[in-house]
Amino acid sequence: MDVIELLPHLRLLRFPVGQAYVWRDGDESTLIDAGPAGSAASIAAWLQGRLRRIVLTHFHEDHVGGAGELAAVTGAEVLAHRLDAPVIRGELTGLPPVFEDWERPLYADALRHLPQGEFARPSRVTELSDGDVLDFGDGARVVHGPGHTPGSIALHLPEHGVLFTGDAVAASPFDGKVMLGVFNVDRAQAVDSFARLAACGANIACFGHGDPIMGPWTPSPVSAPTPTPPPPSPS
Repeated sequence: MDVIELLPHLRLLRFPVGQAYVWRDGDESTLIDAGPAGSAASIAAWLQGRLRRIVLTHFHEDHVGGAGELAAVTGAEVLAHRLDAPVIRGELTGLPPVFEDWERPLYADALRHLPQGEFARPSRVTELSDGDVLDFGDGARVVHGPGHTPGSIALHLPEHGVLFTGDAVAASPFDGKVMLGVFNVDRAQAVDSFARLAACGANIACFGHGDPIMGPWTPSPVSAPTPTPPPPSPS
């Protein structure tokens, strides 16, 4: 796990697949997403002070895999949108992505870097809805942005100009440009959510994949179909 300082009270935690963020308010921290299974020990060892809550932007395993173990170790509250919470608890099976053709090899490559098998799931998940305001970052507003999953959310901290987008938005691994997140269950919904998040007017945009944007974020509208990205360089 790599730790990158973005602001004095904001850190990015980077994993082999995906990333999470820690926001600090005094001696309390909020974790936005929890990394894949096996991440909890590294996160817990790095944390300072109390982990108050873990907010999960959606149900995919590279974002929730560490949540159950970390909550058990720290006593942190786990929160997610009401539509994704049953999947996170293991009560329902999540909808699979509807792939664009060019996404299939990217998805296969990501799976190769994720732990296989079941992982510890949080038994209790506080359910969120659009417009809820959480007690960190001087008021973190929940923005429901369906499309990547039915219950995908972003978190907007208007007092700080910070937006955590989850996987609704990403930075391209090829050229760093802001793009629609991949592996969506409903691309049309995802495009609408992308526009809604862009309208938040954030100065700092923190994505689930790719480098954050540390400056005003004014992306161009998403067009269809998505252009095919260049293939990854051979490793």
